[in-house]
Amino acid sequence: MNSKNVEQKHDSSADKEPESSLKDVAGSVAAAFIGVQSDKNRKRDFTKGKFSHFVVVGLIGVVLFVGVLVAIVSLVLPS
Repeated sequence: MNSKNVEQKHDSSADKEPESSLKDVAGSVAAAFIGVQSDKNRKRDFTKGKFSHFVVVGLIGVVLFVGVLVAIVSLVLPS
């Protein structure tokens, strides 16, 4: 009886895949910004990624994007 519990615990820990790295999340968010994403990466994101990580990186990306746009416009338009 105890050996089955040990086997089940061992099997469940072997099934867990490592989480997506920051590089993977940033790449996926960048691909989402421009509207391209491979099916393989989409499946990886839905199986290994955490929603909160994508939200945080996405918000940071939006803030940076808007900041760059504001900087460009302020440089181009006369004061």
